[in-house]
Amino acid sequence: MADREEAPAPQPRTSLKPRKRFVGSKTATPSKPGVSGVIGHQIPQDILQDGQLNAAIAQLPPNYSFEIHKTVHQIRKNGASMVALQMPEGLQMFACTIADIIERFTDALTVIMGDVTYGACCVDDYTAVALGCDMLLNEGTIVPMDQTSIKTLYVFVEIAIDSAHLAETVRLNFPSDRQQFHENLLNSEETDRLIPAGTKIGSTSHLRIEGPSSDDDEGRGPSLSHEPTRLALVSTIQFVAALQRLKEDLTSVAGSSGKLWSGKYEATIPRSKPLSPGEILGCTAPRLNDVDALIYLGDGRFHLESIMIANPSVPAFRYDPYSKKLTRERYDHREMQSVRDDAVQTARRSITASPSGVWGVILGTLGRQGSFKQLQAITNQLQACKTPIPYVQILLSEVSPAKLALFNPYISTFIQTSCPRLSIDWGYAFDRPLLSPYETAVAVGQTASWMTEERTPGTYPMDFYTGGSAWAVSRSMGAF
Repeated sequence: MADREEAPAPQPRTSLKPRKRFVGSKTATPSKPGVSGVIGHQIPQDILQDGQLNAAIAQLPPNYSFEIHKTVHQIRKNGASMVALQMPEGLQMFACTIADIIERFTDALTVIMGDVTYGACCVDDYTAVALGCDMLLNEGTIVPMDQTSIKTLYVFVEIAIDSAHLAETVRLNFPSDRQQFHENLLNSEETDRLIPAGTKIGSTSHLRIEGPSSDDDEGRGPSLSHEPTRLALVSTIQFVAALQRLKEDLTSVAGSSGKLWSGKYEATIPRSKPLSPGEILGCTAPRLNDVDALIYLGDGRFHLESIMIANPSVPAFRYDPYSKKLTRERYDHREMQSVRDDAVQTARRSITASPSGVWGVILGTLGRQGSFKQLQAITNQLQACKTPIPYVQILLSEVSPAKLALFNPYISTFIQTSCPRLSIDWGYAFDRPLLSPYETAVAVGQTASWMTEERTPGTYPMDFYTGGSAWAVSRSMGAF
C-alpha cells in the first residue's frame, strides 16, 4: 500500500547521547532525623563503581541504554531468585549477554523467553509465573495498560543517535518558511506519487528535495512575511528523548549556512495519553491539528502507519537513524478503508442471513494481548443487538488464515481482540471477515463508520489504548 522517495542527507557527525529523561532533585530532605537523604530508586555506589560489572556492561553496545546497573540493583533489592527475560526480536541478540551479567552479579537464575514479542501487549507475566519466576525483566517496550501478576521491571532501551545529523537533514530538505515548504515539497504531490519507487529522478539516483541556493541570501533565513513550517514529531519509545532534542534544534534559529534553512520551525510533539509525548504504537496514535507534515523517527513502517492511518491528509516523512535516510512515505488509505468496509458489510449481512451465522470471538493468549473484560464487553454487545448474534469463544495465541479456515463453514465472522492491525493489515487474507473491536461496534450499529454516507473514505481511528476510548474503557470496565 505504499511507496517512498529518498531525500538527501548531510555528512554524519559525531554521535550524541540523548539527554536524560528523568533527573532527581539536587537536594533531598531526610524523612526522619538521622536518616540520610537517599532516593528510594537511587542506585548504590558499590554497583555503579563495580569495575567487573562495568567491564561486563562494556560488552554491550554503548549507544543502547540497557540500564544494567538499575537492573542489578532492582533484582538484589527484591531478592529475586528466578528472573525471566523478555525482549523483541531486534534485541534478542543481547539476551544471553544480559542473562550472564544477571547470573554473575546477582543471586538469581535467568530464563530467556524466546516467543515473539510485538510490543507491550505481549508482556507475558503468565508464562513467567508458570515457569517459577518471581521477577520479569521486559526490554524494549512500554509499560502495559494492564497490571502484571509478577514484579516487572521495564527498560525502554533508549538508543542514542546522531542528533546533529537528524536536525541538519531536516533543515537541508524542509524550508522553514511554510509557503516555500508547500511550494517545494507538497504542491507536486499528485504527480510525484505516480513515479514508481526506485525511479531515477534527474541526474542522481534519488530524489533531491532542493534547499535554498547558495546565492539566495534571503532563502537561508526567514523573510519579513515568514510563517514557520509546522511539523509534528513522533517516534517509538526508544527515540523519544531524541525528539525533544530535535524540537529544541528546530524551534531555534540555526547558524548561517548556504545549504541549510536557518529559520525557526513550529515543531510540536503530540501525545496520545497515557503514552509518553511523541510516542506512538502500532494501534494507537494521536490525531494531529494544523500541521504541514509529520516526521517519524525510527526504522520500519509499522508504527509510522498507525499515525498515517489516523491522519490521512498529513504528509509523512520517515528518518531512519540507522541508514540515516529521510524518505517520503505514503499509504493507500482508499484501498485499506474499502477493504475493511467490505468486511464490516459482509459481517452485517450475516446477522440477518438465514440461517444466521455464528460469530467467533477470539481471545488472544499471546502475553496480555487479549483482555477477558474486553471479551465480556464484546459478547454482551452481541447479545444486546436487536437481532441477538450467536457466538462461540475461541482462545488463540497466533491468529492465522489456516487456523481460522478450520472453522469453516460453521463460523461466518470472526472478532479478534489481539491487535487491530491484524485486521487492518491482514484481514484480506482470511476467508471470513476478521473484525477488530472497533469494526465490530460499527457492524452491529453501536458506533458510526469511518466511511462517509456516500461510502467514500473518511478517517479510520487509531485509539485502541487511548485513555477514555471505548476500547480502553472496555479493558478495565468490561463494558463499552
